[in-house]
Amino acid sequence: MLDFTDQVVLVTGVSSGIGAAVAQGFASRGAQVVVHYNRNRVGAEQVVDDISEAGGSASAVTADLADTAAAADLVDGVVSRHGRIDVLVNNAGDLVRRSAVAELSDEDFHRVMDVNMTSVFAMSRRTIPVMRRQGSGSIVNVTSVAARTGGGGGSVVYATAKGAVSTFTRGLAKELAPEGIRVNAVAPGIITTPFHDRHTADAQMDAMVGAIPMGRPGGPDECVGAVLFLASPAMSGYVTGQVLEVNGGQLTP
Repeated sequence: MLDFTDQVVLVTGVSSGIGAAVAQGFASRGAQVVVHYNRNRVGAEQVVDDISEAGGSASAVTADLADTAAAADLVDGVVSRHGRIDVLVNNAGDLVRRSAVAELSDEDFHRVMDVNMTSVFAMSRRTIPVMRRQGSGSIVNVTSVAARTGGGGGSVVYATAKGAVSTFTRGLAKELAPEGIRVNAVAPGIITTPFHDRHTADAQMDAMVGAIPMGRPGGPDECVGAVLFLASPAMSGYVTGQVLEVNGGQLTP
């Protein structure tokens, strides 16, 4: 039932980690996947090559989604090339750097909020009219367990931005439900990705993993099923406004 044959799926932040795994998951089920990246062109192109070698269809596009105009141009380019967008996965985001609130600069504060929340707003705003014309569509946002826990050390603003993504998901779902557009989110817990390679020291990672009942971090592939489930009208056609936790039991609703 997870069949996306001939559907156009746009996934943001696909150079590595969860985004790369999600893009490959959609492609393996027949979707034409548009892979977005900001700085890591090599990583995104590797994802495209991997999909192509596996017999799938993918192309790469670039934009800094913290810039609302760039986000709009990206969506317009995808529609110009493919004619539609059936699924939008707002995965792009970053902690930027760990810092206590009292020591965080204005520049870093705004960057964290823009990369994680403004990008979701800008991409959704431009994609909604496309899905309205189609009479259907699915938006899946990637938030975080931090949205409910307040985050680990030095990540208060990141957690705040992800909390906003979760709230945006619920509100937008109610706004768009009458038009046949579903909006949901996946909230990963501790996942082994380059995100933690950049931002999490070994001791902090050990402490966070110690709080997970399953006793281990998750892998990017373990987030794919949740995203595909929420994107599929056959599997979740009556599901909207939900945040699906994928965290090994670290936090339960």
